[in-house]
Amino acid sequence: MRQFILSTLDRRLSRVRETRGVRMYLLFIVLALTSCAGPSESMERGAEDGPISYLALGDSYTIGQGIEEDGRWPLQLADSLALYDISLSPVEIIARTGWTTTDLQNAIDESNLENYDLVSLLIGVNNQYRRQDIERFRIELRLLIDDALRMAGPAGHVFLVSIPDYGVTPFAGNGGEAIGREIDAYNAIIAAQAEERDLLYIDITEISRELGDAPTALAADRLHPSAFQYSRWVNAMIPELLQILVE
Repeated sequence: MRQFILSTLDRRLSRVRETRGVRMYLLFIVLALTSCAGPSESMERGAEDGPISYLALGDSYTIGQGIEEDGRWPLQLADSLALYDISLSPVEIIARTGWTTTDLQNAIDESNLENYDLVSLLIGVNNQYRRQDIERFRIELRLLIDDALRMAGPAGHVFLVSIPDYGVTPFAGNGGEAIGREIDAYNAIIAAQAEERDLLYIDITEISRELGDAPTALAADRLHPSAFQYSRWVNAMIPELLQILVE
């Protein structure tokens, strides 16, 4: 199976070379991961299975505040899964900078979304930033997960993504440690609800802390992640998502 994945990557290498540098970096990381992967009965969803409709729910971290559209992590995710002949299409995003769980819920209520094969949820940083009651987040997150499961339907998949730690950015000033502790508390709620619902939870928080405020880690505003940081997130997502998307 390892050989099949590597041959698939080789067939697509010429196309990937035409993309910008961050895509090339992602490609070599994917190669490294697959070279270390163990054998599996089935590790690839063939093109004959058709595209996977994908809905990404969230806030500025999902819409990609401060970067080009193709640098958003949901779109980078689609590009990376294409290396495995897994097509995410269409990729739809419901997210806006500044949104809390309440704002996202209102947007979902005003829409008519259903029948997605894959739904992701990354939300909560603005609840923390606005000093809202964390118990309110716990309740509203549960409702958003209910909505995500409804939109995915019985055959769909839902995964939750942790909140990155903006306490490591220049924006945090001297409050970085306190922000980090609060982000941990929010992520503990997300992880617990994912476990309770038997949903995939992907922790990208440590990546944000590892990269910190390095020039390549942040967008021009020195607060939101760069396309490069998002590529690192996607790299962490790929092995986990292959486990639920390949059947």
